[in-house]
Amino acid sequence: MRTLCEFTAKQGDLDLRFTPSATALEGMAGHALVASRRGPSYEAELSLAGEFESLRVRGRADGFDADRARLEEVKTFRGDLDAMPQNRRQLHWAQLKVYGALLCKQRGLAELTLALVYFEVGSQTETVLVEKHAAAALQAFFEDQCRSFLAWSRQESAHRAARDLALAALRFPHADFRPGQRPLSEAVFRATASNRCLMAQAPTGIGKTVGTIFPMLKAGPGQRLDKIFYLAAKGPGRRLALDALHTLRGSDEGLPLRVLELVAKQKACEHPGKACHGESCPLARGFYDRLPAARSEALLQPCLDKPTLRSAALKHEVCPYYLAHEMLRWADVVVGDYNYWFDGSAMLYGMTLAQEWRVGVLVDEAHNLLARARAMYSVELPRNRLTTLRPLAPAALKPALARLERCWIDLEQRQTEDYAVYDEPPPALLAALQNLNAAMADHMADEPSGIEPALLDFYFETLQLARLCETFGDHSLFDLSLAESAGGSTLCLRNLVPAPFLKPRFAAARSTTLFSATLTPMQFHVDLLGLPADTARIDVASPFDAQQLEVHLVGKISTRYPHRDHSLAPIVTLMAEQYRRAPGNYLAFFSSFEYLQKVLMLLRSRHPEITVWEQSRQMDEASRERFLARFTAEGRGIGFAVLGGAFAEGIDLPGRRLIGAFIATLGLPPVNPVNEQMMARMQSLFGAGHDYAYLYPGLQKVVQAAGRVIRGPMDTGTLYLIDDRFARPKVQRLLPAWWSLPARAGLGTEERFLHSPPGLPIRTEASS
Repeated sequence: MRTLCEFTAKQGDLDLRFTPSATALEGMAGHALVASRRGPSYEAELSLAGEFESLRVRGRADGFDADRARLEEVKTFRGDLDAMPQNRRQLHWAQLKVYGALLCKQRGLAELTLALVYFEVGSQTETVLVEKHAAAALQAFFEDQCRSFLAWSRQESAHRAARDLALAALRFPHADFRPGQRPLSEAVFRATASNRCLMAQAPTGIGKTVGTIFPMLKAGPGQRLDKIFYLAAKGPGRRLALDALHTLRGSDEGLPLRVLELVAKQKACEHPGKACHGESCPLARGFYDRLPAARSEALLQPCLDKPTLRSAALKHEVCPYYLAHEMLRWADVVVGDYNYWFDGSAMLYGMTLAQEWRVGVLVDEAHNLLARARAMYSVELPRNRLTTLRPLAPAALKPALARLERCWIDLEQRQTEDYAVYDEPPPALLAALQNLNAAMADHMADEPSGIEPALLDFYFETLQLARLCETFGDHSLFDLSLAESAGGSTLCLRNLVPAPFLKPRFAAARSTTLFSATLTPMQFHVDLLGLPADTARIDVASPFDAQQLEVHLVGKISTRYPHRDHSLAPIVTLMAEQYRRAPGNYLAFFSSFEYLQKVLMLLRSRHPEITVWEQSRQMDEASRERFLARFTAEGRGIGFAVLGGAFAEGIDLPGRRLIGAFIATLGLPPVNPVNEQMMARMQSLFGAGHDYAYLYPGLQKVVQAAGRVIRGPMDTGTLYLIDDRFARPKVQRLLPAWWSLPARAGLGTEERFLHSPPGLPIRTEASS
């Protein structure tokens, strides 16, 4: 019923002005309280269903009083009812009328009183809007809604049938698989077919993108998948996925596959200075009135990437960003960022649960997921923001802000060290946070548009902090860092192990495949991300051989912080000698901008004949493109970059564009109080503190950076690993097996497919 009405009954403006809403618990309590106020003939939570032609509609009405012949729909809210957008009220009435039609049909009623009950959770008062309708009028309304939906529904059913038939016959888009690509594809197919998660480590250059999308599409009809979500850490990953889907469509002309790209709001917004409601933005005004035509226009395009969707939206004068949200329901493959599925308020995850979709999930460059997920479930608040915001606050909020600041200062004064970790969020501080959030909610309920944007942002952060405090456990730290100068301290609830938050995401998908060139060791990711115990694993053998990459271990140089000044001259000499032997383009990676600058300055002074260019802090997109543009096939020089930064992964410089790399660091995170606490927590949870906190994250960055050198089967190059610790067997066992290195004992592939279904039914151009 909700799906029906959301499709047919939304009218008027898009209105996303923030208004405080009841929490889920407040909503349930409000519904229960309303039911308790009714008489003995009141039936709560009434299941209703009905049919119109081939459409079956079902739902659950909030309550029916048989003695009064009154059907109620209860909506909880907070604040001023007049501030509720009109389109939302229209939707509520449409839902209630559909329920009324179903009830009249089910119980043979000639007429019915409909009551829309708005329950304000703060005052616990009801506003009841009543209408009386004849059963025939309600039935006519119901049939009108069904007719509007049914044509679309039939179109969608036909599309789904044609799509699944085409996917079952889909051929691999190339004449043959690249080395390593077939075992990867077969592993993804088996995991999807058996409803399991898969961790796939596969080297760069074998075509992981098409090698994962193709088999999940093939498995989709058999598993009755509604949608596939392809999640990328960065924009280039989305572009690769869209290109791979274009290639698949090109290999099968007429493939009925709808692809949608989701982009961040700030990149899709046509009027950045305007608020998202009809009184401010012209593309929000009348959005739902023009949506049907825009939706039909959009579906004429097989791939709704950002430019295509924008064109369709502007043609009908609707917002491109929110048109994309509407098109989610009708897309077959959705390409977007990690946060759309893994964040605490993730849209794709929420819609999957609400719509009961069967989905398959592909996670690109999955080594990035740990850091991104930690950030999703962490909050950092500096006190100087609170101090700055207090003068801007309305009088009603000043007492709550003052109380929070007093508790905060008291915590600072009692802390004897610059950095301290607390066993739990301090109760007084948490109470002050909750008090502020309640005051903010009450104020915005009274004056929804009368608050400073900076104060509203602070409110969202304190809400997130309070919510995370409620789920606090050994997966997180609560710490306070005192400022070195005046201005106060920084509070942080720091997530270390995202597993408790991510487990429901893995459970909601029929199958999830996480793939990357750097997932060693896999158990590290299984532990921290919360993957199921039966997660399958595969380590795809590299198509490259040791002769393609000349690896040098420079064991006489230490890049540890106390030794860095002594390392400068030997590193400069090594780089200059290699450049003279084999002129071309090189990348040099360092642990910090400070270290980078020291080596760069010395190289410039001693070897001015060598062309150099450098990564700078906070480079914008244009600057990054200029940096990469220096790497031409005929170019000569050394680009200096920071390990783990924008140029250490996700860039493609094949052939002569890049012939070598110098990595002057083990990539270990810096030793500081936070990382030492992380090491202690990893030790207590997993028994491998140093490895989990320092070694594994560091070497993943090294392998990613080194992977820039060999990008294709014909590439050759040189790699210098500059630090004496690279000679350690434990370190070498974490480096790619195809590199020519000593101390390889214990390395091997990881593949777990016990009792697996048959392999991928693949046809290629050659075999067909």
